[in-house]
Amino acid sequence: MPQRSTKGSKVKSICAFCAFLCLLCLVASAQETRNLTPSQVEIERQRQRLNSSDVEERREAIMRLGSMRLAAASRAALPGLTDAEPIVRATAAKAVLSIGPEESVSSLLPLLSDKDEFVRREAAYALGLTHSHAATAALSNLLLNDKEDGVQAAAAVALGQIADEAAVVALVGTLAPELSAPTNKKRKREDNVFVLRAAATALGHIRSRAGTAALISVLNNEKLPSDVRRESARSLGLIGDRTAEPALRAASMAADPYLAQIAAEALKKLSRG
Repeated sequence: MPQRSTKGSKVKSICAFCAFLCLLCLVASAQETRNLTPSQVEIERQRQRLNSSDVEERREAIMRLGSMRLAAASRAALPGLTDAEPIVRATAAKAVLSIGPEESVSSLLPLLSDKDEFVRREAAYALGLTHSHAATAALSNLLLNDKEDGVQAAAAVALGQIADEAAVVALVGTLAPELSAPTNKKRKREDNVFVLRAAATALGHIRSRAGTAALISVLNNEKLPSDVRRESARSLGLIGDRTAEPALRAASMAADPYLAQIAAEALKKLSRG
């Protein structure tokens, strides 16, 4: 009997010691939480939600981290870029931007090869918001080679936001392939209005005279949609190359009143230049 009593006492002692350790952990955790700023507490709370099996909860956690616009919050959102669900990866694309252009570009570039169209598109838009020339080559390749119109258009928009002159070759190849440098692969003009319009607009943002000939070619082509010709006229005004004057003068007399007005405004910019 005394032996049993001794064993029982040992078990009780061990249990008491474990309970004491747990209490210490709880106290330490509470102390650590008290030392955190409200932003750090919120980041940690959302980080924990990323472990949820519920897709919508993970997506919402990524959105909240992104909305904080803090580098620490964006770093906490980085795991979302490799989430199993496309909607979470796509949401994470813009949520990671607060870590800064260099780090966010290197984190986002792999998503341009994602099997999901929506993810590639959102990654392209996010890269445009970095304004980093480090993304130009990959976005140019996406514009020329992706099979989805929405992704191509997003790449063109992003290239316009970055405004790197190195993107002009890809934009001209999309807008007026007959004027681009000859390659082994014959290209035809894109037939998606949004892609063409985005490419024309991007050339205006870049403001390189290397894009003038392609924009003039589009402006003179009455078979192309009016939206595309309008953006070409607007971009020619932004570039300010006087070789565009004859084409803009002709367009200022177009039957489309919006095209005529934009062309007339572009001519005024040329004259002021």
